[in-house]
Amino acid sequence: MNTFKDIFKKSFLQGFSRYDYSPENIIIAFVIATVFALYIFFAYRILTRKTFYSKSFNIALAALTLITTSVILSIQSNIVISLGMVGALSIVRFRTAIKEPMDLVFLFWSIATGIVCGAGLAEIAAVLAFVLTIVLFVLDRLPVGRAPRILLVSATGYDVEEAVMAVVRKYCRHYTVKSRTLSGGQSDLVVEVRTDREAELEQEVAALAAVISSSLLSHDGEVTY
Repeated sequence: MNTFKDIFKKSFLQGFSRYDYSPENIIIAFVIATVFALYIFFAYRILTRKTFYSKSFNIALAALTLITTSVILSIQSNIVISLGMVGALSIVRFRTAIKEPMDLVFLFWSIATGIVCGAGLAEIAAVLAFVLTIVLFVLDRLPVGRAPRILLVSATGYDVEEAVMAVVRKYCRHYTVKSRTLSGGQSDLVVEVRTDREAELEQEVAALAAVISSSLLSHDGEVTY
């Protein structure tokens, strides 16, 4: 006579044996995962706005999708393997800090795609790729904020700041003096500016008699509202 423990064990083990672990299904799962891995690879290359593009990180994203798929396939095939996999992965420690928030998004995207492909739910991976691409593309191009420009001015003498700031006030409603350096009879001024008439501002500053050179730089830092 079967006890409740035996019935529960049998039912539990049968739940892991329902997956059709045939070579054809494994190949299909990896082919689908490879397609989505390539999609994530090109999506990261197009959507990322980092100054320095990391090709090695992008390759790691594609590889992570395939690795996660193999892990899910292994877990579904055998309860013992699944328990051993959990124990093995629990001791893994990653020391590399993710500094870019978008990198974290793509990491989770790769892992989630590998999980759903390994589970045989390619439809979810397709919907996720479609929706997430549109969301990232639209939000990346929404004009919710504009990074300021950095005006660098080098001039002879120590009394040029007032003339430079008069030009800045003419073209900019919002500006901040970030740095001023006086040495050897020369003045170096760094001003954070916001204007839609950048070319006119730079030309008029450069036309000042005491100005040696002027540069207007952009940066990819955080936007301050």
